Amino acid sequence: MAIPKLVIFDCDGVLVDTENLANKRLAEWLSEAGFQTTFEYCRKNFSGRSMASVQKEIEETTDVRLGADFVERWNADLPDLFAHGVEAIPHVRDFIEKVRAAGIAYCVASSARVSKMHITLGQTGLLPLFEHAMFSSTMVRRGKPFPDLFLHAAKTMGFAPADCIVIEDSVAGTQAGIAAGMRVFSYHADPYSDPHGLEEAGGILFDDMRELAELVPIP
Repeated sequence: MAIPKLVIFDCDGVLVDTENLANKRLAEWLSEAGFQTTFEYCRKNFSGRSMASVQKEIEETTDVRLGADFVERWNADLPDLFAHGVEAIPHVRDFIEKVRAAGIAYCVASSARVSKMHITLGQTGLLPLFEHAMFSSTMVRRGKPFPDLFLHAAKTMGFAPADCIVIEDSVAGTQAGIAAGMRVFSYHADPYSDPHGLEEAGGILFDDMRELAELVPIP
């Protein structure tokens, strides 16, 4: 396996542990709006996706209307949601440092807005490592599972898709990376993750960030 020239990290669930907090809140909001759902359903079906795509799916397939300001309200609520309890994914900082020490380029590409990444990465102390290159689905026409975000990140950073690897934890993100023509390493340590779905999507599975350093050839 060739040494990657660019490592693209997803944010939520790969760098920071936010998925459970976010999906509990999302299930509450959607149920209050008339889309009766559960944390487990949101965790399985909406993890790794932008709120705009979640709203679009719900409103296209049901009679529920979340309101024109749904995404804005969601983003306005994030500082309070993540004010406490956000932690870095165990051992991910060590892997980032290995990538940096090897002189390999890296960035973060998330369905979330850059403002949300500032909050969550800031809470965990990882923000200084990523401020140089942060990409959001708001920068492209289609979010994950489409490849647009990863292709945009690679092009902006100056690398061909075949020279990039993606670190993901969601099925949608894994599908996006594979569709972009990149190797995808799919993290499934979270008890609510979907290893079968990740594998079906084409991801190389691992459940410990310390294992990633052995899977990815870093000189």
